[in-house]
Amino acid sequence: MTQVTVIGAGPGGLASALLLASEGYEVEVFEKQPYVGGRTSSFEKDGFTFDLGPTFFSMPHILEEIFESAGKNLHDYVDLIKLDPMYSLIFPDMTIRASSDEQKMFEEIERHFPGSGASYQRFMKDTRRKLARLSPILQAPHASLTDYLRLRSLKALPELEVGRSLYDVLKRYFDDDRLALAFTFQSKYLGMSPWDCPGAFSILSFMEHEYGVYHPRGGMNQLTKALAEAAEEAGAVIHTGAGVKSIHLEGKTVTGITLDNGEHRPADHLIANSDFAYTMETMLPEGTLKKYSSEKLKGKKYSCSTFMIYIGVKGELPLDHHTVLFADDYKKNVDEIMQTQVLSEDPSIYVQNGSITDDSLAPEGDSALYILAPVPNNLSRIDWEKYEQTFRDLVIDTVARRTGIDDLNSRIVSETILTPKGWQEEKYVYEGAVFSMAHNLGQMMYFRPHNQFEEIDGLWLTGGGTHPGSGLPTIFESAKITAGLIGAGKKKVGS
Repeated sequence: MTQVTVIGAGPGGLASALLLASEGYEVEVFEKQPYVGGRTSSFEKDGFTFDLGPTFFSMPHILEEIFESAGKNLHDYVDLIKLDPMYSLIFPDMTIRASSDEQKMFEEIERHFPGSGASYQRFMKDTRRKLARLSPILQAPHASLTDYLRLRSLKALPELEVGRSLYDVLKRYFDDDRLALAFTFQSKYLGMSPWDCPGAFSILSFMEHEYGVYHPRGGMNQLTKALAEAAEEAGAVIHTGAGVKSIHLEGKTVTGITLDNGEHRPADHLIANSDFAYTMETMLPEGTLKKYSSEKLKGKKYSCSTFMIYIGVKGELPLDHHTVLFADDYKKNVDEIMQTQVLSEDPSIYVQNGSITDDSLAPEGDSALYILAPVPNNLSRIDWEKYEQTFRDLVIDTVARRTGIDDLNSRIVSETILTPKGWQEEKYVYEGAVFSMAHNLGQMMYFRPHNQFEEIDGLWLTGGGTHPGSGLPTIFESAKITAGLIGAGKKKVGS
């Protein structure tokens, strides 16, 4: 029997497990936490339910295809609610309510920016073509530089917008900075600045406007719980509370793993869905790696981190499901996060008010708020024990002031904070960089860690740290690529 072992029950690991188990492989998943989902999990406190990490879900057809490949229907497992508006974008002087209904969005843009509706339509048309050309290279592995000479790559090359930032690309369509930022803030999904993020990623905002934004009833955690359930039905075995301490090698070939409890498990194939840099630094014998040695990992570029506040609030709140509060000087705020790496006095903040859509998330009549402020990762060496309370107060005060909920702080009945220090020490995220390695051109496609890991035979990668990158749609694509590579090159169980 061909044994596939998966480290980490995050979305990429679970999707890989489902695909491979449905193909007849003997699959075991080992998860350090006592729950499945990784960053796409949830926790309950004082009657409120909070997603831990991702809260946006777009392009559901990618996950539908994974379930279909396994002979299953995603909608038998989750109830997806399409959001309209998708989100509210609050600037100091206006609020834009974005919709995936093209006519509604055209009218919203014309209401705030007369004459710009046609530019929005042109953006959608142009980026629809861009995504069609980029998709083949995002869905394919990049194990060799010669992949760039393939016809699919040559066709896509102009769409990579080499030399142009995401902000540069959007300014070709929109003169007003506020409107341009409404289509570039999605770079936060990659933990990057729109002034540094490659122009190719204009596809991120397009995908939301083209395919919509969804909320799974019960929270995003329902997606990974559905994957786990379907994978177990297909024959996979999932162990929670079973962390992997080390990866065993014979020469440069994987032979198995050792768990935190000292137990050794053999593996024909090992898929690492754990945080990439954390895995490389802590699970492999010292001196094993050249390209991704501990020293070279330190020289890579990493995403920002996030300061998280999860609060249960008495009463209902006048907020849409998703709200983004832009700093007065957004570029300064982004530069503070990514360049000077200091705590901003005027942070941009994202707020999810999931209970306005889903009454299962809070006690009747109350609200569950998820508040995220992008902040520098731990390479900044910010002392979070010193600044946690001060920054928490600033974020809550900013949300209250910008949304008009003046009594927000006094209505809080439950509160949990997760700092970048917590992301690193409690969730095992390298330097608290929650979106993994940055997505600059020097760390994309061939230049990103390969799905079939290049330094060790039998080691495979899935998740945000490998190609095609972070964000749930791309993580699911990484699982499809990795499972496909294993299936293409190795015998199945019973063959």
